[in-house]
Amino acid sequence: MESKHEKSSTIRKVAVSSFLGNFIEWFDYATYSYFAIVIANVFFPGDDPALALIQTFAVFALSFLLRPIGAVFWGAMGDKKGRKWALSTSIFLMAGATFCIGLLPGYSLVGFAAPVMLLLLRMLQGFSASGEYAGAATFLAEYAPTNKRGLYCSIVPASTATGLLIGSMFATAMYAFLPDAAVNDWGWRIPFLLAGPLGLVAHYIRVRLEDSPTYQTMRDAVEKAHATQRPIRELFRNHLRELIISFGAAMLNAVGFYVVLTYLPVYLETVVMMDASQSSFITTICLIAYILFIFGMGHLSDKFGRKRMLIIACVSFIVLTVPAFMLLNTGSFFIVLAVELVMCAALTVNDGTLSSYLTETFPTAVRYSGFALSFNLANAIFGGTASLISTTLIAATGSNLAPAWYMVGVSCIALVAMILSHEHTGKDLSEV
Repeated sequence: MESKHEKSSTIRKVAVSSFLGNFIEWFDYATYSYFAIVIANVFFPGDDPALALIQTFAVFALSFLLRPIGAVFWGAMGDKKGRKWALSTSIFLMAGATFCIGLLPGYSLVGFAAPVMLLLLRMLQGFSASGEYAGAATFLAEYAPTNKRGLYCSIVPASTATGLLIGSMFATAMYAFLPDAAVNDWGWRIPFLLAGPLGLVAHYIRVRLEDSPTYQTMRDAVEKAHATQRPIRELFRNHLRELIISFGAAMLNAVGFYVVLTYLPVYLETVVMMDASQSSFITTICLIAYILFIFGMGHLSDKFGRKRMLIIACVSFIVLTVPAFMLLNTGSFFIVLAVELVMCAALTVNDGTLSSYLTETFPTAVRYSGFALSFNLANAIFGGTASLISTTLIAATGSNLAPAWYMVGVSCIALVAMILSHEHTGKDLSEV
């Protein structure tokens, strides 16, 4: 039996490994989003800048098509072969695909082969990353003390924001210290190339960990019963209601996260016409605030319950989003900063709670699969398309508020899902 010190040391290692893997994934997404205009110039014809930007976001959205397929694969492997196996294997593919994007030639050198190769690598990255968020949260939840599960699971969304923060800092620094020609030529490649060594570090930590006691107990019971484990079949046969509700709950996270933290910088530059350096600086401040808020919200979810917190998040977005976009269109630095801080606070109520909520929704035998599939399906349909839909809605309607109304609609659906959900806060995961 592990001593208290050994348990504490193990939880710290699990936390670090979960943080690093998720950080790499979102560092890549941050780089792609914050350098979207540069990537559009590198990989697409330059005749129509607006069309090139839409095509860049289309590649971003298409890369999410493989996320549900990846979620089924990694979720099933995580439930059958172990959380450790799935997470340590997927990190190689994810980091490798990200690294290779940094080596791709541009449209000026290879023509239409450039965006095709970009799309293929983005799809490989999406496939391999689809189990990362769910796997990291599941790994943490199964090791964490019951009364602190929300706090520990909030490390996962904190790592996503940290990835975005470092990406934002890269963008801010490059726009401040490098000429545009250097950023277009080679500067944008550096963040992608960093994924290689970071992936090796995360893999090394993960292979030295053991699967959680909760998971090992479940596996021992399966082996003693000589049963065949079919997590996806079990999920759809006996836990379809939970899967549908979890999908609805994850919708707000998908749209809210991508709109607030990755699309708004582009919105401010291309619609509000704010200076790129100002937009990046505001994003950096907001991401720091987000990371600070997220742990507080995780703690509050342990105290007040996941369901109550997620309902508060839905109502906040329904009430605040349209007025927030109206104020963003003033283009005033301090007004935009204040509005984004409020939006970040509302987002953390959802994000600081969702990962622990999803781990508590499914039993151990299908926990990875249920979390991965509901979360990634919502992100494939609503998250990866958020920037594309927002940009297209503005072009089609001529209204700068179109993305806000889209978010309100998604929030209403998520609210219905949360009202229909059950509360499992404070339960031991073996009792779910």
